[in-house]
Amino acid sequence: MSSNKEILLVSRPNDRKIGSHLFETREQSIPSPGEGEILIKQTYMSLDPAMLGWMSEDRESYIPPVELGEVMRSSGVGEVIESNNPDFSVGDKVMGMTGWREYLVSNGEGFNKLQPGVTEEMALCVFALPGLTATTGLYNFGEPKEGETLVVTGAAGSVGSIVGQLAKADGLRVIGVVGSDEKADWIVNELGFDGAVNYKTDDLEAKLTELTPDKIDVFFENTGGPIQQHIFNRMNTHGRIVVCGMIADYQSENPAPGPNWIPLIKKRINVRGFAMPDHWGEVPQLIAKLSPYVQQGKIQYRSHMVEGIESAVEGLQMLFSGDNKGKMIVKL
Repeated sequence: MSSNKEILLVSRPNDRKIGSHLFETREQSIPSPGEGEILIKQTYMSLDPAMLGWMSEDRESYIPPVELGEVMRSSGVGEVIESNNPDFSVGDKVMGMTGWREYLVSNGEGFNKLQPGVTEEMALCVFALPGLTATTGLYNFGEPKEGETLVVTGAAGSVGSIVGQLAKADGLRVIGVVGSDEKADWIVNELGFDGAVNYKTDDLEAKLTELTPDKIDVFFENTGGPIQQHIFNRMNTHGRIVVCGMIADYQSENPAPGPNWIPLIKKRINVRGFAMPDHWGEVPQLIAKLSPYVQQGKIQYRSHMVEGIESAVEGLQMLFSGDNKGKMIVKL
């Protein structure tokens, strides 16, 4: 008889390390949908850096933590296999917050049908959290203008790669910061970035100076780390810094100190942190903004797939070690 595997969070990552000791697998019968509900078989599950925060005890963050004993939170794509809801039919492919499980019952709230021509992989790589986050941060707060220079860290990641491609399509000079020569080659020769900095091997100050002769107008921050200060030092007057993530510091016992605020005054730089839950109401407008770029072939993506729900922990570890090449996805 078929069963439904779920992975529960049973311990907090108090040492900021991710491992199997934090989770427990539970098998039970596949649930049945009630009146007005649908049964979804999840087919692809997203892994995102925000998960480390969701697992932590921090109750002052932008979203409540996953409680111990609950199914681990995640977004995903699945197929409706039973429906008692007139808005959904058997066979519909839907995307929403699914959690680390193979099957789930929902009343349909928060789930959207995939449009014709949009694959599960494209949905999670572009139209889910990565694309929405990139579009929100770049246009709501980055205010990019043709001819300006943008630097994005984590440039080969799911968010950073879309930020760079959007900015490039809008006529900006785009420099990406990555952690390997392979990723540098991908963003320059495949995605069309104007240059790349390998933060592990390059002379950061020299390389950044070479690649940004007109200095920097927009800094889209995904990682933190040692290059942050160098980028900050090259900001132009009235520059904009969009702080989306700090993945280099999430697991650090001693996060790197931020820049001195005096240049913020002298250069009148605007710094803005943001999180997507504040912008869920804008999703239709964000998709409308993003879709033309996708339809015109201006947004490329790649995913890094691991197989089976049991691989979720391994995949999440790869995300924080930087061993993934593209959007981290679990194929169920």
